[in-house]
Amino acid sequence: MKRSPAPPQALRQPQVASLHGVQLRDDYAWMRLRDDPRVSEYLRRENDYADRVLKPLEPLMDELYREMVNRIQETDTSVPFRYGSYYYYSRTVAGLQYPIHCRKQGSLEAREEVLLDLNQLAVGRQYLAPGVLRVSPDHRLLAYSLDLSGAEHYTLFIKDLKRGTLLEERIHDTFDSMEWGADGTTLFYSRLNRSHRPFQLLRHRLGTPVDQDEVIHREEDEAFFVSISKTRSQRFLLLGLTSNNTSEVHFLDARDPGGEFQVISPRRHRVEYWVDQHGEFFYLTTNDEALNFRLVRTPIERPQREHWQEVIPHRPEIQLEEVLLFQDYMAVFERERGSTRLRVFGFAEEHFREVGFDEPIYSLRAGDNWEFDTHRIRVVYCSLTTPETVYDCHLGSGERELLKRTRVRGGFDPAHYQAERIFAQASDGIEIPVSLVYRRGLQSRDSRSPLLLYGYGAYGINVDPSFNSARLSLLDRGVTFAIAHVRGGADMGRHWYESGKLLNKKNTFQDFIACARELVNRGYTAPDRLGIMGGSAGGLLVGAVVNQCPELFCAAVAKVPFVDVVNSMLDSSLPLTVTEFEEWGDPRREEFFEYLLSYSPYDNVRPQPYPALLVIAGLNDPRVSFWEPAKWLAKLRQYNTGNEPLLLRTNLEAGHSGRSGRYEKLRETALIFGFLLDRFRLVQPESPA
Repeated sequence: MKRSPAPPQALRQPQVASLHGVQLRDDYAWMRLRDDPRVSEYLRRENDYADRVLKPLEPLMDELYREMVNRIQETDTSVPFRYGSYYYYSRTVAGLQYPIHCRKQGSLEAREEVLLDLNQLAVGRQYLAPGVLRVSPDHRLLAYSLDLSGAEHYTLFIKDLKRGTLLEERIHDTFDSMEWGADGTTLFYSRLNRSHRPFQLLRHRLGTPVDQDEVIHREEDEAFFVSISKTRSQRFLLLGLTSNNTSEVHFLDARDPGGEFQVISPRRHRVEYWVDQHGEFFYLTTNDEALNFRLVRTPIERPQREHWQEVIPHRPEIQLEEVLLFQDYMAVFERERGSTRLRVFGFAEEHFREVGFDEPIYSLRAGDNWEFDTHRIRVVYCSLTTPETVYDCHLGSGERELLKRTRVRGGFDPAHYQAERIFAQASDGIEIPVSLVYRRGLQSRDSRSPLLLYGYGAYGINVDPSFNSARLSLLDRGVTFAIAHVRGGADMGRHWYESGKLLNKKNTFQDFIACARELVNRGYTAPDRLGIMGGSAGGLLVGAVVNQCPELFCAAVAKVPFVDVVNSMLDSSLPLTVTEFEEWGDPRREEFFEYLLSYSPYDNVRPQPYPALLVIAGLNDPRVSFWEPAKWLAKLRQYNTGNEPLLLRTNLEAGHSGRSGRYEKLRETALIFGFLLDRFRLVQPESPA
């Protein structure tokens, strides 16, 4: 084995602290010295080491990359959506990394107008990611924001679409949140503080100095983020103040952009609500006395809680996920037994109708719906075997119109693949769903088949079964792909989330281990052919389970993993720490400190043989600081008694989301898949059936 990098001798002084009577020793605290050239050099040497170890796999990774590129329609156009008198869409061009945003006036036969070509803006840059694009109500101006480092600090620009030139205004340190007033000359945006928290809402009037922008709201509570949005009717601006479990919304008539915002319902701890408007009522989707949320409405003139009227009551078995209001209809997205469904209610009618879909395991979400006075809703559908599909559903009849199904080149046939759902029993008796997909004829069920198990399990975020054309490179080589729908997400309803956070967090890890064992017991795979993957909070999951059961897995991939839990949650200068006390717990309180310390991956590394690990970090990551994965990997090397490779790759010009260009993202996926296939002892795809 090639020799791994050693930490710089001069930086090896440990950091020692004491809390709640426990001594905390951190031998790798020096990695936080981002500006020290010795830290930068160490990260580069880690990258060089990973490159040397993976060099024999370069032909395989190049092959995987070509396969992935050859499957996508490189020159393609999104389904246009109507907004006012224009049709807006984006398109891609073969060889170019980024989309081109365009529109046509009046009809799709009209002349194309290019609004924003991100490829031109990316010239000479290593990283570029758009934040928000907002066309003014009169369609004359485009406000857009760009992140040029991966640090999620956005600069806001305003473009005159008729002249094709930029206005003088440049607004720095904004978040990905902005909206226009109805006058088309007033712009609202949220600004970041030094801790990367969006803490202010400001009002900018075109043509005035940016440093004179009026602060509309300054949020002093460090647990709350500030954002701005609009109702679907475009009638009201909504100032959102949200923490991980509490929200407060203020409203302002968009036709009076110089006016004062008024509160709808003052914040109450652990009460969340989202707002839309129809007629003379605000509609609130809220968990107030409703774990799985309910829908209420309240007069705009009297929005206080005492005037709320129930529209859709709380149902213990069904989670109310999203409500879209149109002129004549209300579209409701609900989740029952792990699947999302769409129901439609006509305001002139007295009953709901359901829009049906054929497959038992699928993913469904709302698409681009900018028109308020319409009888159609656009939805995006896919499954583990069906590529992303865009439908327009008629709100009156429920009938679907297929607008586009993403083309997968290279002879893809969904009939060659099989999707399933099984259940694993957790240690407390709860059944955990597992979604699987594999190529027919290549899943042997005799424990010889390799399998990649993915998990996340945090923030109530669902990991729905979805299609990924790059994944075919695994399936066609006989790898089964599986998703463990562990607690901490809301895959089975809000209670699923609540039972996987704070002092219930270990359920997430035990669920994942139960899913892995069930897949082995049923013969889908064996420990020496079982790989796992997760990112961010899913990287925490990976880190926790390889500490607990390293013998159960042959390989693990952790992308930007949140693994230094105790140290990060004790550092209130980090962007997310204070607001995430509600997700993980505040270690300044002894019960949370003891619980966090008992599972924090960095703090629980111990002498034992670990599976092969590929860890990916982002130097500019504002969510999971680069030093977390770097420290964890170094400590794993210190204690590992096995011989499997432990690799760290740091994206030196990117952040939490990795590289920004579409081809660069595929390069990273090819690297990950090449690493896994090598551990699975697979290199060649099977011949198509």
